[in-house]
Parts: sequence; C-alpha cells; structure tokens
Amino acid sequence: MAKILYFSILVDKFGRAEEEVSLPDSVTDVRTLLAWLRTRSGAWEKALQEDAVKVTLNRQFAEAGSAVNDKMEIAIVPARLG
Repeated sequence: MAKILYFSILVDKFGRAEEEVSLPDSVTDVRTLLAWLRTRSGAWEKALQEDAVKVTLNRQFAEAGSAVNDKMEIAIVPARLG
C-alpha cells in the first residue's frame, strides 16, 4: 500500500495528515494520482489541481509524469503557502 502524507493547509482541508491506500491500476504517475484523489470531490477537487500542489515520491520532488506505485511514500504539499 502507498503511504500518502498531506502537509500544511491540506491537513485541515482533508481532515487527515496521512493515509495508506491501495492504488488502482489506473494510477501510474503523479498526474493520474492527483486525478484519482480529485474524484473524492469537494475540497479534494480544488486543492489537488496540478498547479496547486507539489508532490514528492520517496522524499524526492517529482514531475507530473513521474511513475507512482503502491510501495512509495508520497507527500503532497501546497505549491504556495499562505
């Protein structure tokens, strides 16, 4: 299972600082991960637009096309704080 960590204002918006999830087969990269999380609607849809967040995979900043899998630690932080 992938561990997803949320930081800063995202913790308040989502009501959690982390979660462990089994990624569906359709999630293959950062772009599809964010799209999948946005399907939760509400705060998730607005807060997780690609230009609104930065993503790290195993503590390294990643691009939208970077590969994602169930064995990763994924962190999502707001692109702009405040």
